[in-house]
Amino acid sequence: MGLTETLSKPGEMFGDMFQVATLENVVQWGQSFSLWPYPFATACCGIEYMSTSCADYDIARFGAERPSFSPRQADMILVLGTITYKMAPVLRQIYDQLAEPKFVISVGACASSGGMFHTYGVLQGVDRILPVDVYVPGCPPRPEALLDALVKLQKKVQGQGLEARRQEVMKKIQEINERNKPLVVA
Repeated sequence: MGLTETLSKPGEMFGDMFQVATLENVVQWGQSFSLWPYPFATACCGIEYMSTSCADYDIARFGAERPSFSPRQADMILVLGTITYKMAPVLRQIYDQLAEPKFVISVGACASSGGMFHTYGVLQGVDRILPVDVYVPGCPPRPEALLDALVKLQKKVQGQGLEARRQEVMKKIQEINERNKPLVVA
């Protein structure tokens, strides 16, 4: 068993003495368990997020116990509730200010698809302005669903390097810009 074979299987234990991993794997593991959320709460999903932070569900077990209310100190944005077209530019500006690499979780039916508010003033899904990583279904979603989304995001962070993440975000933003191009009628 050579060193290259050993490094191709990071996290493999050799007795109780040591573990072999690459530096990138250690950094990804650290990032996945230290996600600092920026809760952008506009409706009832915000209350469910608050209950997720309490003792019964304890989001701290997953390393996301520190909500940042400054986008420059956060690396994950939780979109919780209904987003109107008037709020959309503000939400996009907050997303642009997040620390790299940045992640987005769309929580609830209103954030994911506009929910029951199919009106001219409500954005029909935040994926029209932000590259969403994980969707949480429900109206409002249970705290367990939010914790499940956090675990899925942690697995995604652990399995994706920084360059792969950058390429994925750039592709999603390019698709959003193409989709939002104004129609020009000649």
